[in-house]
Amino acid sequence: MSSSATAPDATDSSLPHVEPADLRGVRVALVHDWLTGMRGGEKVLDALLELLPDAAVFTLLHVAGAVSPRIEARRPRASFVQYLPAAKRRYRWYIGLFPTAVEQFDLDAFDLVLSTSHCAAKSVVATGRARHLCYCHTPMRYAWDQFDNYFGRQRVGPLRNRVFRLAFSRLARWDAATAGRVDRYVANSNHVAGRIRRYYNRESTVVYPPVDTTFYCPNGSPPGSYFLIVSALVPYKRIDMAMEACRLAGVQLRIAGDGPERARLQALAGPGVEFVGWRYRGARAFLLPGEEDFGIAPVEALACGRPVVGLARGGVTETVSDGATGVLVDEPVAEAYAAGIARAAALPFDAEYIRKQALRFSRRRFHDEMRRLIEDTVRQVGGAAS
Repeated sequence: MSSSATAPDATDSSLPHVEPADLRGVRVALVHDWLTGMRGGEKVLDALLELLPDAAVFTLLHVAGAVSPRIEARRPRASFVQYLPAAKRRYRWYIGLFPTAVEQFDLDAFDLVLSTSHCAAKSVVATGRARHLCYCHTPMRYAWDQFDNYFGRQRVGPLRNRVFRLAFSRLARWDAATAGRVDRYVANSNHVAGRIRRYYNRESTVVYPPVDTTFYCPNGSPPGSYFLIVSALVPYKRIDMAMEACRLAGVQLRIAGDGPERARLQALAGPGVEFVGWRYRGARAFLLPGEEDFGIAPVEALACGRPVVGLARGGVTETVSDGATGVLVDEPVAEAYAAGIARAAALPFDAEYIRKQALRFSRRRFHDEMRRLIEDTVRQVGGAAS
């Protein structure tokens, strides 16, 4: 398959058969924050639907056709947010309404609720007899430790900054107060397990997200000269810093992704920057300039035999080994990151070894670990699990 291939169709018959979880007679609801594109969280949801093929899907908002055929086939049930003005493009405007929206989902008919949450989904209200298992991508970033990356004075101005700070302080209190609605937490990395402990005072089991190491694989071609970013274009990803680092390092950068920062980033882009599609195999290395809770895209690049230059914070420290499968940069500044890019360009990486390390995060491994957790959660009765 060519190096410019896009993400795989999650219902592709070439993928290995997955044995569903043994939940005979158990009615299951899957609750996801929003369905507006096929990013890391949606890839997790898609993989969970292979284990839970009869589950009903609930979400705050669904943009038809924006996610995989498997998710679309479940006909997701959306909240009232779906019908608010301009919600499909500006749904973040309504974040203050998310607590009300998620609490209005009617889950009385279900025996198991599985939320996949990075915002409000974990706070759904399940019946007393139902079990609630939460796959937590992260406690909501903007309400806790990354508020300034989204709504700092330099981004929204002093007046809106004060308004947002008040609103999100209330949202953080609600987020913490509703943490007990979950019977059992699953974290997508040790980094996130620490955040769950810090903000929710709860323990969790770590299950790394699924990476399609069958689709993402080397094709035998040598690496090209450009460096690649595959990312949602949002502030905390620090794409602008990577652009400046590539300018300092004198290398070409290609960016695959979309999001609210796209217009601003395109205006900043110099002659060495292109906005393109997925091209892992042709890249010299993959760039991860921001802090990720796990980061599926870097592992997809590893599965293609390409090294990663990442900021030495968050989930990438669990997936990338400095000097062996990539380069970890200590400081989130353009000069340090440019030095990391130069080091990656000079190191003799072994593509076969890099791919082997990526196989630790395969889709099959995710299915096996989550199947055991789901079945164990359903078997439990009585008090809440950790």
